[in-house]
Amino acid sequence: MSTISVVIPAFNRADMIGETLASVFAQTLAPLEIIVVDDGSTDGTAELLARMSNRVRSIRIPNSGHQTARNVGLRAAQGELVAFCDDDDLWMPEFLEAMAAQWDARPDLVSCYSNFRILRDGQMQATSKFDEARRYQWNELADAGPDGMVFETPIVDRLIAFQPLFPSAMVVRREAFLDAGGWDDSVNRHHISVDFATALRVANLPPLAVVSRPLVAIRKHAGNRSGDNQKMNTGEAHVLEHVLRTRPELAPHEKLIRDSIARRRHDALRLAFWRRDFKAVIELYSLLPVSFRGWKEVMKYAIATLPAPISAVAAALVSL
Repeated sequence: MSTISVVIPAFNRADMIGETLASVFAQTLAPLEIIVVDDGSTDGTAELLARMSNRVRSIRIPNSGHQTARNVGLRAAQGELVAFCDDDDLWMPEFLEAMAAQWDARPDLVSCYSNFRILRDGQMQATSKFDEARRYQWNELADAGPDGMVFETPIVDRLIAFQPLFPSAMVVRREAFLDAGGWDDSVNRHHISVDFATALRVANLPPLAVVSRPLVAIRKHAGNRSGDNQKMNTGEAHVLEHVLRTRPELAPHEKLIRDSIARRRHDALRLAFWRRDFKAVIELYSLLPVSFRGWKEVMKYAIATLPAPISAVAAALVSL
């Protein structure tokens, strides 16, 4: 069985990372090591990690963003495989064992992702992320280990249509991932969805396995921004522009990517108008291709450009 290192990027999570680490300590397959990269925390994260120094290796860096922190941990890891977990998420006890089983069945795998559920206010969502996928997104798959399926060819086009690959549910073969460039830390880290750039990189590196069981809990809380669909759509559009500009190998998908960028901005504009975020409406409208500027978008843009008191009244009338 392959050895597994665990890498956790941490920033100001003294209130949550203890539970995250407890879920790692409780794994039925113990990892080779647990590396926490403290990304310049200013709360009590460093002190908490110091108290766990007998079980956790802590590396402190200046605040640089999760992508850079993950790459620091990736380079420091000693395991053949590396599993990533964010500082506020939770693994089910059998997560590492189930992921390792995929490599036992398919030693040539580059990566594997588990299914996951959302945990909000202590309540686990009944449905899983993979439940949201359309049927065609899981076709042409080979069997792998228990509960596992393998994509034998790149899945960039599927990922643009539907993105179910989350960092806390990810295990990679260390050397292969490093050779591919690791986490893409060139994308603007101040945008939501920067992880999407790396998911698209991995999607182009088959074979890639997925485990259908939801073995990860992604926590939604006031401290993260991933529940904001307007910002998510805007961030994903930014990431797609970035990868189209920086990765020549994605040129065959250019039309699909540009259409997806436009759709995401269209959806973000709709949400921005509903929130009366007229500055965002004007910016998003200016970025939409003409083919996405229907009469509704033109009307919303026109209202957004009106003086503040009038624009609010006009928007309320449109919503009636």
